[in-house]
Amino acid sequence: VQLQASGGGLVQAGGSLRLSCAASGRSFKTYSIGWFRQGPGEERDFVAAIGWDGGTTYFHDSVKGRFTISRDNDKNTAYLQMNSLKPEDTALYYCAASRWLAATNRLQNYHAWGRGTLVTVSS
Repeated sequence: VQLQASGGGLVQAGGSLRLSCAASGRSFKTYSIGWFRQGPGEERDFVAAIGWDGGTTYFHDSVKGRFTISRDNDKNTAYLQMNSLKPEDTALYYCAASRWLAATNRLQNYHAWGRGTLVTVSS
């Protein structure tokens, strides 16, 4: 599967963005999808994940209550809705696919990665 993340941009603190992760191939619905982010000079960190059928979701504590994750298997696309954005959310955001059916937060469980989309939150 090939993935392409989009939807990043510059937003003021308190604002919202919706990231999309478009996948090629017919196997999208057999994968769980995760979102990760990487700030300058930092490691890639888990943000959120969703199981193959949307039945399980998993969020990092720092985004709980602010971010939601969803997917549309008919459109081969997953989404990350980000609300109440903070300057510390600034990072390059990546989506990734895992053969684990349930949502997983472990980076090593993901085998396919898209290019990142940059999110910048100004104070």
